[in-house]
Amino acid sequence: MLRNDPHDRHDRWDDDDYDDYDRRGGRGGRGGGGGLFGGPLWRKVLVGVAIFAGVMVLGVVGFLIAALQGLPSLADLQDYEPPVTSRVHAGDGALVAEFAREQRVFVPIEQIPDHVRNAFVAVEDARFFEHSGLDYQGLARAVLRIPLDVIQGRRIQGASTITQQVAGNMLTGRAASCEGVICAIWTKLREGLVAQRIERVLDKERILELYLNQIYLGNRAYGVAAAALNYFDKPLSELTVSEAAYLAILPKGPANYQLPRHHDRAVERRNYAIARMLERGYITEAQAREATASDLATTDRLSGDRFVAASHFVEEVRRQVQDQYGEHALYDGGLSIRSTLDTRLQLAAARALRAGLEDYDRRHDWRGPLGAGDAAGDVGAQLREAAAAPQLSGWVRAMVTRIASGAITLTDENGATGRLSNDDAQWAAQGARRHADRALRRGAIVYAQRQTNGSYRLKQVPELQGSLVAMDPHTGRVLAMVGGYSFNESSGLNRATQAMRQPGSSFKPIVYAAALDYGLTPATLVDDAPLSIEAGDGTNWSPENYTREFYGPTTLRRGLEMSRNAMTARVAYEMGADRVLEYGRRLGVYDERTQPVFALALGAGETTLLRMTTAYGMFVNGGRWIQPVMIDRIQDRTGRSVFRRDQRACADCQADWRRQAAPQLPDDRRQVLDPITAYQIVSMAEGVVLRGTATSIAALGFPLGGKTGTTNDYKDAWFIGFSPDLVVGVWAGFDRPRTMGEGETGGRLAAPIFRDFMREALRDSQPAPFRIPAGVRLVRIDAMTGLLPSPTTTQTILEAFRPGTEPTRDVATSPFIFGGTDPIDPRLLSQFTGVAPGEGGAQPQQQQQQQQERQEDLGGLY
Repeated sequence: MLRNDPHDRHDRWDDDDYDDYDRRGGRGGRGGGGGLFGGPLWRKVLVGVAIFAGVMVLGVVGFLIAALQGLPSLADLQDYEPPVTSRVHAGDGALVAEFAREQRVFVPIEQIPDHVRNAFVAVEDARFFEHSGLDYQGLARAVLRIPLDVIQGRRIQGASTITQQVAGNMLTGRAASCEGVICAIWTKLREGLVAQRIERVLDKERILELYLNQIYLGNRAYGVAAAALNYFDKPLSELTVSEAAYLAILPKGPANYQLPRHHDRAVERRNYAIARMLERGYITEAQAREATASDLATTDRLSGDRFVAASHFVEEVRRQVQDQYGEHALYDGGLSIRSTLDTRLQLAAARALRAGLEDYDRRHDWRGPLGAGDAAGDVGAQLREAAAAPQLSGWVRAMVTRIASGAITLTDENGATGRLSNDDAQWAAQGARRHADRALRRGAIVYAQRQTNGSYRLKQVPELQGSLVAMDPHTGRVLAMVGGYSFNESSGLNRATQAMRQPGSSFKPIVYAAALDYGLTPATLVDDAPLSIEAGDGTNWSPENYTREFYGPTTLRRGLEMSRNAMTARVAYEMGADRVLEYGRRLGVYDERTQPVFALALGAGETTLLRMTTAYGMFVNGGRWIQPVMIDRIQDRTGRSVFRRDQRACADCQADWRRQAAPQLPDDRRQVLDPITAYQIVSMAEGVVLRGTATSIAALGFPLGGKTGTTNDYKDAWFIGFSPDLVVGVWAGFDRPRTMGEGETGGRLAAPIFRDFMREALRDSQPAPFRIPAGVRLVRIDAMTGLLPSPTTTQTILEAFRPGTEPTRDVATSPFIFGGTDPIDPRLLSQFTGVAPGEGGAQPQQQQQQQQERQEDLGGLY
């Protein structure tokens, strides 16, 4: 009974109350409904199911809401543009490089052949043109397979349609996949939602276009166009049915069908794709038989000599484009970059530089084998483990497998065997006499080059480095650039643009250009004698000639031809160090950080090969300012030009041709050097090749000029040379400056590299003279005195003068010895030849006669 206790604040129940409550059905008794879980068992089950269903509905709704988050809008789908590969083409149109995170070439659906499109539809989504984004039959099959996949530990498979794959690969981050059933359901749900949106806003053709341009097909290829290039090195229009079927099997797992590793598996799967195409009526039985019978073979694109040779040039282009337009534009923007590269010259440059560095290396010590192996074991396997031979070299890895009676037998990585030539065996033996660990013993692993007679030449990678630049002197377009012996060996360092080195005597033409503008002529006599110049730091600078001899009064021309240091220093001293530096800056060799010191006259300042080559280009082009150019034009993915090197206006360039003359473009290059001065330097540099320190080049038979350069202790060797339409710079030295050895001068090391390159560069050209600007007076003079020829003259030369500075019959004055004030008495020079013992003497009478004929051919110029 319920009692009310005035001393209690709460009512209390006793046992009789609980019994009465139970009789009336409370606490699970037999009485009425009694609450949510009261009543019979079926009610309890029904209520439980209802609650569970409610929770599930709420979970599904939450799951859907979460899945919808971050999905692209309809506008995003309509405007979607996938990342596209940026491509670099040479000036002759050849492809030389590609830059991409996803290597892709976007091709409109209209340009994709039917058999390529049909191959993918047949294999990936046969009902593509029938469903609305989801293939419910396939989806049901996939769901039923989930338990089996989980039990077997396999990746959960789906029946993704092409539209779902477009959604997954392009929009919902399928690449960043996760593991497990929940993750698979999450991914499929988001793909399905996006696929439905895609089908509402895009037609089937556009969806298929996106799919075929987006799908990853292995071998660095995204999309069918990139895959056609990377696998078969051909455009889509040239793909066979067999090749198209092979590409169509790759989306499920490119690594599973990689050629040639999984050739049989790939052929079997390709044949399945061909059968599916036949089943769907996409090809005829004859086409199917032909495709099934054909073999599968792929090519390794962008790996030939042309691409390897251009590595340094391409890296410089990459650096420039990324600095100007950003990383995203370069790797995802689909830029079309037309470079200035000439692939023929680039390959010739790489080969010439390598040959020159290897020739130097051959003149010095053999440094020992790459390693050692077991000649009694598996020779081929051991050689494949050794470091690969440098690209472009044509070398192989080989092992010494037998030594008998002084004869050394090699076995190379291809299984061929032959003897090492005697010269190479002796070269190795000389190195071993100095260092015992360099000996060729049985099992030694080396690089070698197999000769046509079956013997081998011993090879080693030179420690010496070098660079070469070839440029159009009229535009500054860089036609070839090699920044080292090997792009991989130097870790990308471009010694043509990044290595700051002293140019040595190759800077002298710039000093002499300043002197010519200062009032000298090529015939001016300068005293080649000892001198001491205060250096400004409390010491005296006393330059010596290479021969450590002095030759007295010598013409400016002869001083350049023979690279006389003392007279060049005297000229610089008379002009002042500031003037020397000013001309170095004017021609772009030095910047504001370089200080004016007299040693600059002999090339003591630091600069790059590219700067020096550009400066020489300004001599050749008549003194016009040019800058190195490596990119002619850049277009975006739509073909719109975003950069064009030549910005000159040309209203008539787009006019219809009606047999009118070509439009004349203005020459807007700044004049930085007097044209006559520029030609005088060209003429004097031509003498370096004909009579001076680079006579090894004259054998080419073309009008060529240039200047050698060698720094102290033979640390750097230079040659900058040119023809009327090509300027080429060559440098060689160690990355950490040290002597290259006695006698390793620019004339011995760098000039032959120039010669070998120019032989190939001018192969299809006809000799042409250097252009002579208006106002130049050509006068035949005594080559040694600078005066008009006299009865005692033994050698004459046709010299270039500025009007009013040339000697004439009416004005019989002689040149001044620079720095003096009185004319030289010709009688003092009557017995002077200006030629030191060993330099050569008077030319034969026949050559003098030929020079006279040349003078007459010039139309009366003298």
